[in-house]
Amino acid sequence: MSGTQGSPNAGMAGVEDTVKDFWATRPRRPRRGRKIAGVAAGIANRYRIDPTLVRVGFVVAAIYGGAGVIAYVLGWLFLPEQDDEVSPVESLMGRGRSSTSSGFTVLLGLALIPMFGWFFGGLFPGFPGFLSVVVIVAALYLLHRNRGHLNPISTEPPAAAASPEQPPPMPAMPTMPLQDVAPTMPMATPTASARVREPIPSPSPEPPPRDTPPAWDPLGAAPFAWDLPDPTPPVVEEEDEPAPRRHKSRIGLLTVGVALIAAAVLSMGMGGWISPQHIIGITLAILGAGMVVGSFVRGGRGLIGLAVPLAVVGIGMTTVSPDGWRGVGDIDVKPTAVEQVLPNYERSVGSIQLDLTALPATGQVDTRINLGLGDVTVMLPRTANVELSCVSGVGSVDCLGRNQSGPNNDLVELTDEGSDKGPGGLDVKLTVDVGTGSVEVSRRG
Repeated sequence: MSGTQGSPNAGMAGVEDTVKDFWATRPRRPRRGRKIAGVAAGIANRYRIDPTLVRVGFVVAAIYGGAGVIAYVLGWLFLPEQDDEVSPVESLMGRGRSSTSSGFTVLLGLALIPMFGWFFGGLFPGFPGFLSVVVIVAALYLLHRNRGHLNPISTEPPAAAASPEQPPPMPAMPTMPLQDVAPTMPMATPTASARVREPIPSPSPEPPPRDTPPAWDPLGAAPFAWDLPDPTPPVVEEEDEPAPRRHKSRIGLLTVGVALIAAAVLSMGMGGWISPQHIIGITLAILGAGMVVGSFVRGGRGLIGLAVPLAVVGIGMTTVSPDGWRGVGDIDVKPTAVEQVLPNYERSVGSIQLDLTALPATGQVDTRINLGLGDVTVMLPRTANVELSCVSGVGSVDCLGRNQSGPNNDLVELTDEGSDKGPGGLDVKLTVDVGTGSVEVSRRG
């Protein structure tokens, strides 16, 4: 046994060869059967698998981790279209022709910048994002390792059937030359007596049919000398029997029914652990299971049209309100007593304005403001002793002179004794948490 077998170098060489072969025979995006840019359809045609499975994989990777969107745009940029010489990126570098315009290629490349920002530090941080990348790379590697030898499925329309061969044309009838048929001999006029004595000739026997042209017809113009082919009978095409109608799968209708029943049952018990995000997630899981089963029975393709918008809504709700849905609207309150200050002021979308300047000079206040998307404004008395914590995931923060802005703002924590610079008076403990928006905490009064 050779000493190189099983060595790490041999394994790395095999991986490198697989990657090089993948790039040399990478999928082409077809023009027919695509939904957006043909990335999923191109992968399915290249490796002879159901495109529904590939589309489901992209959707799942987009929901759980976020890498599905980035992978699809990268496929759009680096996989050539069916009739193009090179991919859009290679065409932008001057290596060949691509039907994708240079301006649109640049636009797709610029769109990747915020996508990578959201992926690595915004919407999808941590282990799920890393896992989705690993799953996509491993799936492509294993697909090419096991099915890379297969030829792509042709997406060209079938060529038109050739028309049946027509019978050869009939030969043109030759024209008879204009010439005397036979010379005429002068005849004497018979006399009356000769006519009386002349016997009546008996009818001569009919000559046999001739099959050779006479001497006066050297060109064979006589009809009995023609050698015509037998007429070809018309070709009667046999009509193909209509293909038996394929039984339409009901997996899509069944999946939608189960998803609606599950959503209705969960909605009845909504509250506590069950939130709208959980209902959407469970509904998407049911639709995904239906698409996977439908890929084996050739059904359920219409479920993609329901899963994609529902996934967009779920991602939006999870981003805006990761802790649950807390309603939409504005809150504008100005309590005049410590007992009127609520422990929590929450909204998923809207604005919250809390004015504490009308509170008495003594007492204790402990409240929390939680907003998914919008602006928070808090006004504190000048002499109040404040213990403050405030943060905005994406936006601006101005908390008693501490300013910062942008994505992933740090938590601002501070303690301020107010203008009297000493203990005593109103004690306020305030926590402000905003997902996307602005936070402003100031002293007035």
